[in-house]
Amino acid sequence: VIYNPVRTGRDVENLVHPDNSAFDYVFDAIRITRRALRPDIALIGFSGAPFTIASYMIEGGHSRNYSRTKQFMYTQSTAWHRLMKKLVETVSRYLAAQVDAGVHALQVFDSWVGCLSPGDYDEFVMPHMRRLFDSLARLGVPTIHFGTDTASLLERFRDAGGDVIGVDWRIPLAEAWEKIGHDRAIQGNLDPAVLFASRDFIKSKVKEILDAAGGRPGHIFNLGHGILPGTPPEN
Repeated sequence: VIYNPVRTGRDVENLVHPDNSAFDYVFDAIRITRRALRPDIALIGFSGAPFTIASYMIEGGHSRNYSRTKQFMYTQSTAWHRLMKKLVETVSRYLAAQVDAGVHALQVFDSWVGCLSPGDYDEFVMPHMRRLFDSLARLGVPTIHFGTDTASLLERFRDAGGDVIGVDWRIPLAEAWEKIGHDRAIQGNLDPAVLFASRDFIKSKVKEILDAAGGRPGHIFNLGHGILPGTPPEN
């Protein structure tokens, strides 16, 4: 929850780039975790994507329809692009510092970008995501581009960047891979709600996804989004 949300161009101009020292506790945690992990286990760093962060900043928290965010995009487009540019710069520096601290890969979460039409994504998000992933490519670690409710945006996710594209459960894995292209790795896509079902049902759904992957290289089995509150840990 953000109690002083961004609502005007002046609010955007007043935003400052935080010094990475503000996040020393994150980088310390990475170094501690690396020391505790076996060498063959990868540690993934992450950040929210600029659109998803911007939506929290403008809405003041989570939203059902993102009306304030879209209104800001449509009516204050210059300020919107300025905000996204600032967020790209901050996220780029934050993730670069995570790599310096020892993470092996980076995941960028655009959890709420699925609320946009393809045309709006092209105009208001794509240029900024390309700049972000171009910056991350110079760090020399694999990158994962994650989103939810993005079946209509998967080709655009591919074009924006990322070595791995995350896919949620709203599209069959094979269909998603055709959209993305088999030159990219793909991550997904078990519905998190399946983990509330019986063990046999969970196994059947896992098998469906693995069968759809067909043993191709470059599939990372994962949920289509995060683990839901109340999920039985044993599942």
